[in-house]
Amino acid sequence: MAQLLGGLRVIESAAFVAAPLAGMTLAQMGADVIRIDRLEGGLDHHRWPVTAGGRSLFWAGLNKGKRSVAVDLSRPEGRELVSALICAPGPDAGVFLTNLKAKGWTDYETLRQRRADVIVASVIGTRDGGPAVDYTVNPALGFPMATGPEGSTEPVAHVLPAWDCITGQMAALGLLAAERRRRATGQGGQIELALKDVAAAMLGNLGIIGEVQINGVDRPKYGNALYGAFGWDFETADRRRVMVVGLTDRQWKGLVRVTGTAESMATLSAELGLDLTQEGARFMARKDIAAAMNPWFEARRLDDIAAALDGAGVTWSVFRSFAEAVAEDPDVSADNPMFAMVDQPEIGALLTPGSPFTITGADRAAPAPAPLLGADTEAVLADVMGLASGEIARLFDTGVVGGGLVRGKRG
Repeated sequence: MAQLLGGLRVIESAAFVAAPLAGMTLAQMGADVIRIDRLEGGLDHHRWPVTAGGRSLFWAGLNKGKRSVAVDLSRPEGRELVSALICAPGPDAGVFLTNLKAKGWTDYETLRQRRADVIVASVIGTRDGGPAVDYTVNPALGFPMATGPEGSTEPVAHVLPAWDCITGQMAALGLLAAERRRRATGQGGQIELALKDVAAAMLGNLGIIGEVQINGVDRPKYGNALYGAFGWDFETADRRRVMVVGLTDRQWKGLVRVTGTAESMATLSAELGLDLTQEGARFMARKDIAAAMNPWFEARRLDDIAAALDGAGVTWSVFRSFAEAVAEDPDVSADNPMFAMVDQPEIGALLTPGSPFTITGADRAAPAPAPLLGADTEAVLADVMGLASGEIARLFDTGVVGGGLVRGKRG
């Protein structure tokens, strides 16, 4: 898969989730993604989770397969160096990805004076340029008020930074779309993608805005029930919990068959006046359906339930903690070809994902570690910028750049 974006060079100056995730996605598909890092590391260089030695597992996870150039951006010479790197010549260069405020020397208008077809992809917080993160966007749009136990009034913020994750993938898509246009027309441009706009768009895409405006419904909390169909969490005889879904006709029929509740469902349908072959009807009758099926789950251990549900083609999953998922789920192990054990410098060997894509005719690239801070400074200055060894040594000696090896010493 590495050859898919082979040759494309992206200069990234970013922190936290969305933009680094976009860069990592491109790197895993073969792009040469070069991070611009502060000499001391960026805003998220020590972000949790961290190892006992203080190394960020978060930073390493989102910067796999990239290169790192460490530069003192407080100095004019450092800023000039980065500007030249962003606007370096070549048909596959001139692409800049950032979520840091692009102003002055890194804004689009300034960079296009150096390279007319430069592409600048900026992830921002709100459409008017204000700050936002997933943990502020999610509450602003109502999701925590619809999340949590039924009947509760406390908001529940999601632990997964969903909008960051979606925005990162959309940023990668937008960057590639702009690069495709440049190939066709020679025209560069600026792409701006606001985190809150991504979330607000999904509010409409999922029908939630229509539910408010057309139906006059402000969706309440439904616990773990699957909204609009049947999905319920059941407790097993050995005190495990399973989430079972009867979304499609096939899933529903398999669930009814394996639990032996066909007669109960017919009775319920008649008593409630609902056609339980319809998704919406199953949602309205969810508590009665769960009560009829619950004895089957309570009487069986997880292993027996798993065999029965799998045999009937039912869609289900056991509830796990993160640690249980790593210990028990073969999809989170080296059995999954997406994963491999990778020796992450200064952290150690850990299970590391590569790209989740499988594409016909493209081999899946093995996951690569994240770079140490400034590990590629010397190589990039020499190979990409074409600087002579003496000039590179001067930049290290004067502290304009750092990291890497120069004349056998750490810079």
